[in-house]
Amino acid sequence: MPLAEPNRADASALSAFVALAGPSLWRRRLLDLGARAQPGTLAGRAAQQRHILELILGRLDRPEAMAKAGRAERLVLGFAREVTDLAKSLPDTGRKRLKSMFAEGLAGEANLLPLFHLVRTASLLRARGFEVRFEGLIDGARHDLLIERGGTATEVVCETVSAEEGRPLHRGHWATLVDRVNPELQTWLAAHPGRYILKMTLPEGVSDQTRLAELHARISTMLANERRQDSSAEAVFKLDPLVLAGAQAASDPQRALPARLRQVFGVEAHLAVTADPASGSIFVMAARAGRENAISQVVAKRLASTAEARLSGSQPGILAVFLDDLEAAEWHSLRDTLELEGAVRRFLTVPVAKRVVAVTCTTRQEFFGAGTSVPEGELRFRNPGHPAAKLAGLEPAISSN
Repeated sequence: MPLAEPNRADASALSAFVALAGPSLWRRRLLDLGARAQPGTLAGRAAQQRHILELILGRLDRPEAMAKAGRAERLVLGFAREVTDLAKSLPDTGRKRLKSMFAEGLAGEANLLPLFHLVRTASLLRARGFEVRFEGLIDGARHDLLIERGGTATEVVCETVSAEEGRPLHRGHWATLVDRVNPELQTWLAAHPGRYILKMTLPEGVSDQTRLAELHARISTMLANERRQDSSAEAVFKLDPLVLAGAQAASDPQRALPARLRQVFGVEAHLAVTADPASGSIFVMAARAGRENAISQVVAKRLASTAEARLSGSQPGILAVFLDDLEAAEWHSLRDTLELEGAVRRFLTVPVAKRVVAVTCTTRQEFFGAGTSVPEGELRFRNPGHPAAKLAGLEPAISSN
C-alpha cells in the first residue's frame, strides 16, 4: 500500500476511526493502556508491544506527533483510513459487525490486529488484481472475504494466532516474575558487585499468582542465603559468574550483551538483564521451559479447526494467518529451519485440508515493513492436491514467493 505524507486528511481519518470505535470506549482504552504500559518494567514493555496499534493511534491524535509520523505510523494511519472507508461502504448490519470487532479488540488483553489484518489482507489482494467482497461483515458468512479474479471465486478466512499459545512458558508470565524480582536484584547487586547469570528451568503454566509468588520466594531465598543452586522436580536454578567471550570486551558491554546472550541461549530463551551503573555490575536471568516451544504445531492445529469451521468446501479456500506476539528472531528461525513450512505442509495432507487451496502467514514484521519481513508481505504455501491450485486466476494469491 503506498505511503502518503501525513496531512489534514490523516487527521480527519483518525477522527473518523475514533468515532467508529466509540470516543468514550477509545478514551477508556487509552487510559487503561497508559497505566499498563508504564516504562521501566518488563511487563510495561510487553504491554507496549502487544498494543502498539492503539498506542500509535493515540499518540498521533496530537498534531505535533502527526507531523513527525514515520513509516510505521503512516502505515498504521493508512490501514485506519481503510477501516473507516470500509465502514462507509457497509450496510447497517455490516457496520454493527465491524463495531463488534472494535469492541472485542479494545477489551482486556485483545488488540486491534485482527481487524487490521482483515483490511490489510483485503488491500494486498486488491493490489494483486482481485475483486474483494467482505462477505463476513456484509452477510454474516463464516469466511471473511470472497475474492474473484479470472472467473475464480475463493473464500478467504483471516485468522490471528498468538505465539504465546505455543510457548510452555508465556512471555507475559516471565515479565511478571522479572518485575517482582528486579527490585531485590538492584539491592543484591549493590552488595555483591560483579557479573552473574541465573539460569533457570521453569515449569509450564506459570500463570497464577501463587505459582509466581513461589518462584519469586525461591529466587529471593537463594540470593539471600548466597546459594549457588536450588533444584526440585518443578524448577531448577543455578547461579554462576557471567562469562561471555566478546560481550565483556566490547566497548559498550551493556549494549552488546543482549545480542550475545541471544546467540548463546537461542531464540526460545527468556532473558532479562539488571545492571548497576555505579559499579558496572550485571545480573542476567535466563530461563527456559522444560520442553521446546510448539508454535508451528499450534498454527497447524488452528488451521485444521478453522478450515472445518469456516470454509464451506464448495469453493477454494485460503487461510490467511497473522502470527502475533512473535519476535523477529523467532520468525527468522521458524522460516530458516523450515519448521513452520513443515507443519503447514503436513496440515495440507489431512482430509479437512481438501477445502484449502493455500495458507498464507504474516507477522508484525511484514505489517510494519521491518527489515526481517518476507517478500510480498506474507509466506504462501500452495496445496498441490487442490483442484484449483493451478488456476491462473488464483496464482497471485497462492504462489510461493
